[in-house]
Amino acid sequence: MSGILHSISDLSALPGPIFLSIGVFDGVHLGHRAVIERALGDARLAGGTAVVLTFDPHPMRVLQPQQAPRLLTSTPHKLQLIRELGVGALLVLRFDLEFASTPPEEFIHALHRACKPLREICVGHQWSFGRNRAGNLEMLRRIGDASGFDEVGVPAVEIDGRIVSSTLIRGAVQAGDFETARRFLGREYTILGTVVEGDHLGRKLGFPTANLSAHNEQFPPDGVYAVEAIHRERRHKGVVNIGVRPTVHDPGGERILELHLFDFDSSIYGDDIEVFFREYLRPEKKFAGLDELRAQIERDAREARAILKT
Repeated sequence: MSGILHSISDLSALPGPIFLSIGVFDGVHLGHRAVIERALGDARLAGGTAVVLTFDPHPMRVLQPQQAPRLLTSTPHKLQLIRELGVGALLVLRFDLEFASTPPEEFIHALHRACKPLREICVGHQWSFGRNRAGNLEMLRRIGDASGFDEVGVPAVEIDGRIVSSTLIRGAVQAGDFETARRFLGREYTILGTVVEGDHLGRKLGFPTANLSAHNEQFPPDGVYAVEAIHRERRHKGVVNIGVRPTVHDPGGERILELHLFDFDSSIYGDDIEVFFREYLRPEKKFAGLDELRAQIERDAREARAILKT
């Protein structure tokens, strides 16, 4: 049994020994990869099974929803990135208030009972968990010594003296600093969104667009970007507008990501598209009317085509 698991008891079907890496892993950045790859490497040496245990939704969205950050990766995006690291089994636990109230010792003992056997738990070096954040590496060590598994606190990853963190990367994306985001992620920053039905204005203007529901992911600054996008494993070129579309909507509306793919005109509602930001073209602005908007979109498309050609 492999793939996506949804309950701790599902671990009993996996061939042991089990090597767990546990974390929220929003962004799957270089620090997260160090934790996951430690479990992968140790499992490979022991002939065991590496399992990534993560949570949905982000715990902050349950515990402090008003202060919850925008995500670097939605859960589908996060799982895709983790699989690309070579992980075959992922345990996604539903995070709610009932789960948050679970004593940390109870959670760890449940993992130990389910695994046949549990050999190792890998976490970040400052990881804490459970009710009142009472679980920590010392507690893991104590339970592991009594139960026969190892705990591993993986050190932080630093780049140029700065610790890699989701908060740092989120700030870089928000500022449009894709180079810093790339260095700390270990990959390009992308948004994986699901195509939802819009008002079809783009088609009326001669530029059919896909509106992406981006699952609360962190957007870069509002404006127009030359982009590449992957849909069903095929790469396409196009242009994206991020913002509230002030020419046709009242200011202060919901920010959306509106994607126009060049030489592409298929109905893809419900499909996922991953967007790669190549170059910022201009800020979003309000135009006098639809004709002026159409003319600007034509200029944006020509400029993006020229940029992406090189």
